[in-house]
Amino acid sequence: MWSASVSELQSEPITKSLYTDASSGILFHLAGDIKIGSKLLPPGVIFQPVSKVSEQISLFPGTQLAGLRFHPAIGYGVLGQHFDHPTPLTANIDYFDDLKALYSDLQLINNNQSRIDTLCCWAREHMALKQVIPESLQLALKHIALDATLADLDSQVSLSQRQIERLFKRWLEISPKQYQRILRVQKTINYLREHKAVTLVDVSQQFGFSDQAHMTREFRSIASITPSKL
Repeated sequence: MWSASVSELQSEPITKSLYTDASSGILFHLAGDIKIGSKLLPPGVIFQPVSKVSEQISLFPGTQLAGLRFHPAIGYGVLGQHFDHPTPLTANIDYFDDLKALYSDLQLINNNQSRIDTLCCWAREHMALKQVIPESLQLALKHIALDATLADLDSQVSLSQRQIERLFKRWLEISPKQYQRILRVQKTINYLREHKAVTLVDVSQQFGFSDQAHMTREFRSIASITPSKL
């Protein structure tokens, strides 16, 4: 759960990178203007698709927003469907009435912590967040996060490589290989933010890239930035 706001006294939009994490979410656009990439989002409840590449978000003066961010595959487990692009709430989406009521409640709250508290209470009451994805997929996600090789994954999960690929396609709309690439770039970004003095050659070796050029290509493809620009 999260919440953010931009003062109306802010002179310019605040622009930040939304680094891909293979997760999805629900965004409550309460006030002001928001752009993701070049697209201006409408007010209301917006369903965010699985994050496969990084994007820029711009928050304009007076913006008020909050959201739920699901771990990989959990969004599909809770909502039962994928979204190809940021999608406003419609009557054919699960939790329609509950989310409309939650949106109205959030509009009446003026501070971020109270919004987060409201989201937490709502999720505990309305969403079944336990055991929403198959145990085999949970194991696969865990082992990949622990840097297991894809070649060894089938033995650790007790499924064939083809079965694992079908699980990822259904629940995340990406392959295990793509998920592994996203995680590796994400971990590298976090490391580079905390360790400014390291050399990129050493970092590329530490995180399993074949060389610095390979790391740079992966960053451009997945994070839309080069390591040196962090």
